[in-house]
Amino acid sequence: MQNFPWDNHSSVSEFILLGFSRDSQINTILFNIFLFLYLSTLVGNGLIVTLIHLDSRLHTPMYFFLSVLSVLDMSYVTTTVPQMLVHLICEKKTISYVGCVTQMYIFLVLGITEGWLFSVMAYDRYVAICYPLRYKVIMTPWLCGAMAIFCGLWGISCSLVYTVFTMRLPYCGPNEINHFFCEVPAVLKLACADTSLNDQVDFILGFILLLVPLSFILASYVRIFATILKIRSAQGRLKAFSTCASHITVVTMFCGPAMFMYMNPGANASPERDKKLALFYNIISAFLNPIIYSLRNKDVKRAFLKLTGSSKASE
Repeated sequence: MQNFPWDNHSSVSEFILLGFSRDSQINTILFNIFLFLYLSTLVGNGLIVTLIHLDSRLHTPMYFFLSVLSVLDMSYVTTTVPQMLVHLICEKKTISYVGCVTQMYIFLVLGITEGWLFSVMAYDRYVAICYPLRYKVIMTPWLCGAMAIFCGLWGISCSLVYTVFTMRLPYCGPNEINHFFCEVPAVLKLACADTSLNDQVDFILGFILLLVPLSFILASYVRIFATILKIRSAQGRLKAFSTCASHITVVTMFCGPAMFMYMNPGANASPERDKKLALFYNIISAFLNPIIYSLRNKDVKRAFLKLTGSSKASE
């Protein structure tokens, strides 16, 4: 029988996820709130994917990456929220050891992939605004697909390092995770060994996976804003900036809390603060993404009106 790196020295067969509160009334309120957020996230992101697929005018690199982002967001929340909803209304709040490892790995894959996708989306806006005449020549379907695949492969490989380094440690009790899902910083607090090496690995990976793509994003937008300022027409400047504002907002909501969580030493971490941060980049950002992109985007609105048969009314 094959032994995995996380099988050694661990006597814990399951974990208990403490969640947010032991008060049943508070949990009932939270259940209704998170159920609404989860269903709204699925509907909103699912609608964006559907509109982009059905409307040929949205078959461009920008909307291709937006559809990938929406699929990632739907998968991201589905990794954690359904289980959290069950635990909010049930007395049993356990997750198996294997289930915890699986959840941790999938969550990291999707999160890291999304973080790098933001840098790809920034590059797309850079080419569109700084080199508009060469945009279609540079951003070919092949290149767009290759960049999306790169983000996914990067997420798969780096998540494996995170997960193996976390689960190679012995976990011999207690088995109560003060979180609503199996996230690396929360699980590490239960390890029966020194986690200083993990803190160093987390910081280095956090630098590579968060600060490097953020540097790409920052460099892209420095060039973009320099180009926008050269546009003589005020309307032209506003139109160019509006195509970037949504992306900047989404990146800030996702990367800011994630950076604070994964680049902060475990000894300085606060469970309650970590849960709030995780809510923000796991649930709130995925819920707001379709709203942010659709409210500021005439193409998406036009595609929605066309789908619902209201296009004539909007003219």
